[in-house]
Amino acid sequence: MQITILATIISFIISLLLGPVIIPALRKFKFGQSIREEGPKSHLKKAGTPTMGGIIFILSLILTVLAITNKFSGALFIALLTTVGYGFIGLLDDSIKIIRKRNLGLRAYQKLLGQILLALILSYYAFTNPQIGSKVHIPFTNLFIDLGYWYIPFMVFVIVGTTNAVNLTDGLDGLAASVTLIVSVFFSVITYGLGQKDLSVFCGALAGSLLGFLKFNAYPAEVFMGDTGSLALGGAISALAVLLRMPFIIVIVGGIYVIETLSVILQVISFKLTGKRIFKMAPLHHHFEQKGEHETKIVAWFVIFTAILCLIGFLAISI
Repeated sequence: MQITILATIISFIISLLLGPVIIPALRKFKFGQSIREEGPKSHLKKAGTPTMGGIIFILSLILTVLAITNKFSGALFIALLTTVGYGFIGLLDDSIKIIRKRNLGLRAYQKLLGQILLALILSYYAFTNPQIGSKVHIPFTNLFIDLGYWYIPFMVFVIVGTTNAVNLTDGLDGLAASVTLIVSVFFSVITYGLGQKDLSVFCGALAGSLLGFLKFNAYPAEVFMGDTGSLALGGAISALAVLLRMPFIIVIVGGIYVIETLSVILQVISFKLTGKRIFKMAPLHHHFEQKGEHETKIVAWFVIFTAILCLIGFLAISI
């Protein structure tokens, strides 16, 4: 566990050091965030805040893993590849938004194709790895079910769904970073307990990098992570779940991601079928904002809820 703690501390320090370098650079090149007109009016004042700040914790993660790990395992390499790959898709998306000065980057099909390709690589690696295979754990039991040839399409759905769910969660200062920090701590304990020391270092480095990033991303945010960061985080969490044969655990520990996504789906379905909205605004965090709650309080609620869900997650695995 010492090496995981060391990874957390090192990545935290690197994030703190990178922030004052990268944020002014983003300002200099005018990489500012465009705010949706249909979003909360209170967010309009955030227009121009530097985005693509996910570069900070992605670099911190990479540098820490390279510094601490002498020999890469296949699992560690594929986890990093997935994280960086999804971050690159987000980087392209953010870049197009900035260049064209609009809140629309890559077209939906372009983004989806890239996400599916990376999901296929991760799923195929797991499927063909004799230590992982096509079996997945059922929470709250000691059972594993073999998905056979349904494994790859199922995992692609899980990976792409998780990545976009994390992306939807990134709507308030510090929200996605705080929630994912708690989830990454959960996975660091699980990976260490399973003897996956390389992945435990990865999780520790991810947690530390996010903790450092929150210095600049907590309310009032000096920088946003952008799709660069949110897609990278989704890739990291889904990679861990796949490599540990625990895709269903995301529904528990990533309950906030799930609820945020469901709120959008329900809102769209309700409006199309009845012309009425269930929530004042979706995703869910905007609903609470519209009800008058300050975003710092909403973030605190969601973090507390995630911590409780992670404790339940430990029970779901240990039984």
